[in-house]
Amino acid sequence: MVIAILKFQCLVILVMTLQTKPFFSSVRQTWVTPKDLYAALNKEFKFDFDPCPIDAKFNGLTHEWKNSNFINPPHKTQRLWIEKAYHVSQLLNMRAFDEERFIYKICVMLLPSRTDTKIFHDMILPNATEIRFLKGRLHYDEHKNSALFPSMIVVFNKNLDFKGKIIGYDYR
Repeated sequence: MVIAILKFQCLVILVMTLQTKPFFSSVRQTWVTPKDLYAALNKEFKFDFDPCPIDAKFNGLTHEWKNSNFINPPHKTQRLWIEKAYHVSQLLNMRAFDEERFIYKICVMLLPSRTDTKIFHDMILPNATEIRFLKGRLHYDEHKNSALFPSMIVVFNKNLDFKGKIIGYDYR
């Protein structure tokens, strides 16, 4: 009886490990943005470019970004993408000059909510126009389990008159 229980426990652990391995390991660095989250953000920001799509035929870090950019970066190279998004957001949108003011490019990022990191305190917190902490855990369309980490939307938008707005965000 004890041996049967131990075998069953080992089997359960094995199955759980196989189902969650991509979340715990560096094997998988990219995840497709959930369609409902992207739709909600796209409705608000009207994206015209994604510099790091899953099937990219170009290097988004060296490619010229457009006016309203959505970025769901590979986790391993997040710092590079965050720095690039901030710098792009400081550039003028040459197609959309307004007679009253300049209009800048917008960058919206989906990131793991890791508020204890150096990049969060050195780049995101002092420079983001908005940080939206997502309610609950993301559920990636291609995986049956939810993410094991919380997520946030970081907006770099120099067109707005404020910086540092932090809110909870329920896109559903």
